[in-house]
Amino acid sequence: MSLPHALLTALVERPCSGSELARRFDRSLGYFWSATHQQIYRELARLENAGWIKSLPPQSGAGHKRSYCILEAGRHELTRWVSQETEFSPVRNELMVKLRAEAVIGPAGLTQELARTLAMHEEKLAHYLEIEERDFSAPYASRTTRLQHLVLKAGIMAETSWIEWSRQALSELSSDD
Repeated sequence: MSLPHALLTALVERPCSGSELARRFDRSLGYFWSATHQQIYRELARLENAGWIKSLPPQSGAGHKRSYCILEAGRHELTRWVSQETEFSPVRNELMVKLRAEAVIGPAGLTQELARTLAMHEEKLAHYLEIEERDFSAPYASRTTRLQHLVLKAGIMAETSWIEWSRQALSELSSDD
C-alpha cells in the first residue's frame, strides 16, 4: 500500500488538517500501514503539488491549522489505484527466523519472546474487539460501514490466528522430545 493512497482515502472520508490526519491514521489505517507524522506532512505537500488535494484557508483561532480536501483528480487517482492488481509482498518476520534457528541450535531462550508476542497479540485483539463493540454493534446502515467493519474483521482474524499459533509454538518449545 502506498502512503499517498492511504491519505487520499482518509481525505475522501472527510477534509482535515495534517495533525488530524496523523491522529486518524494512528487510530485506523495505522494498524495496517505505519507512517510517521513527518512522512504524512511531506506526502501532503506532494499530493498538493500533484493537484490531487488542496489546502483550505486556515481557520481563525489558535493554531491556524491548515486543512486539506481531496480534488477530483485525487478521487480519480484513488479509483485508478483501487482497481489495480495488488502486489503482495513476502512475509518478513524475524520471529520465524529465530524459531527456525532454535530448531537447529537447541533451546536459546525463545520462550520468553514468544510469551511476549502472545501477550502483544492478545492486547491488540482486545483493542480490536473494543473498537468493534464501540463502532460496529449497531445494525449496518451503509455499505461504507460494512466495508470498514470488514477491514477490522481482517485484523481480528489475524490476531486470533497469531494467538493460536503463539500458544502452539509455546507448547512445542516446552516439549521434551
